[in-house]
Amino acid sequence: QVQLVESGGGSVQAGGSLRLSCVVSGDRLREYCLAWFRQVPGKEREGLAKIRQLGNTAYADGVKGRFTISRDTAKNTLYLQMDNLRPEDTGVYYCAATASAVCRTGVPSDFGTWGQGTQVTVSS
Repeated sequence: QVQLVESGGGSVQAGGSLRLSCVVSGDRLREYCLAWFRQVPGKEREGLAKIRQLGNTAYADGVKGRFTISRDTAKNTLYLQMDNLRPEDTGVYYCAATASAVCRTGVPSDFGTWGQGTQVTVSS
């Protein structure tokens, strides 16, 4: 079974950048639709971006133009480049995977495998 391990979270000031990584083990990355989600205490997990098996991407409106999802198939690693960060981007960031063709950006239940999460804190 595929396993996911995120890293790269931290604290940054508003306007700054971070790059999150998610190492995929147990299978080839390209076999999966992969996504990034964010969770804030008291709120539902929010879908941010996804990259499908063929490489096409999609983003939530709130991060378009600021976040970029990408993958390195040689390293079996998923990335989320986050630029122009805002305090409202603060939360725990999770990568998620599904081998299914059903892979909706904003639907956590479409994804069966999750990483442990990494904290991102953006201060004003």
